[in-house]
Amino acid sequence: MQTVNTIAALRQQVGAWRQQGERVAFVPTMGNLHAGHLALVEAAKEHAERVVASIFVNPMQFGPGEDFARYPRTLAEDRTRLEQVATDLLFVPPVEEVYPAGPEQQTRVEVTGLSEILEGEQRPGHFTGVATVVAKLFNMVQPDVALFGEKDYQQLLVIRRMVMELCFPVEVIGLPTVREADGLAMSSRNGYLSENERAIAPVLYQTLKQVAERLAQGERGFAVLEAQGLQALAAGGFAPGYFAIRAAGTLAPPSAQATEVVLLAAARLGTTRLIDNLRQELVK
Repeated sequence: MQTVNTIAALRQQVGAWRQQGERVAFVPTMGNLHAGHLALVEAAKEHAERVVASIFVNPMQFGPGEDFARYPRTLAEDRTRLEQVATDLLFVPPVEEVYPAGPEQQTRVEVTGLSEILEGEQRPGHFTGVATVVAKLFNMVQPDVALFGEKDYQQLLVIRRMVMELCFPVEVIGLPTVREADGLAMSSRNGYLSENERAIAPVLYQTLKQVAERLAQGERGFAVLEAQGLQALAAGGFAPGYFAIRAAGTLAPPSAQATEVVLLAAARLGTTRLIDNLRQELVK
């Protein structure tokens, strides 16, 4: 596996592959890789001859007081994991390569509407940082296909809409959330959890499943179910941020004609903020 730190070196290698007629798949990450990230790389190999992964802890998507400074940076271990799944190239740019004038002076990409609700409401500016860096990375790598995990469901929809509206020639593929044996969604931030908090953490997914089962059985009082989901998280030891039932394709409140919804939740355990989601079909 080749590792490069500059856009010029990245484009030189990708350009060589292009001249050979090879397709390129891209898996962007912030590092501290787990099995969910590696599943994206494995799936990427089914869509292209070459796979590029990136590791970049993006300062633009962290708000004031968030964990940018302490976000785990484990490059040596990440390189080993990516080599084990036969990644072709790892792009690890420094901040000044991505933001030559600094993040504050960066031209920004905003996906309006989707970016201001749920995660965006609780983390103002977060999705502007996400959309901006993904747009830049897409222009740097110029992949045919890019893969993202569905754990960050709202992020996936933001990126898909950005790609459609800005006419990027990139196919965006979402892969199902990879979970621990007890149901906890794999996340780089799980390492922040204390032993006691880790024992509590699966309650987040359990609560989503319980509410989804009630929807499957025909309940349609969305506001009541949302409120009860928040109550269940609080009773389980969390400080809940939101528990929402939304149309799966748009994140709008579901209409009476909705056929599929997504349940989304965010909650804190101690200092650690966890998010998760679960899609559910609605039987008429």
